[in-house]
Amino acid sequence: MKIREGILEYPDEILISLKEDEKHFLNEVKILAAVKLYELNRLSLGKASKLAGLDKSDFIKVLGEYKVSIFKLTKEELAKDVEYA
Repeated sequence: MKIREGILEYPDEILISLKEDEKHFLNEVKILAAVKLYELNRLSLGKASKLAGLDKSDFIKVLGEYKVSIFKLTKEELAKDVEYA
């Protein structure tokens, strides 16, 4: 698997405002991107966890911290599940 590296441009004042070092900030941005892409159904759980640099169980914990459900049911699917129960 090929690993790519990108460049994120941001002003120094962002790190100052957040009171974070660059490494922590960039790691957090990577995790937040993975969480949002998962939430938008653009990445699977496995792919999003890889983007975040976490194993699946740790990524699921992160999703919980951001109140993102791992259950992706539509209202119709949920209604059918309730009906069958």
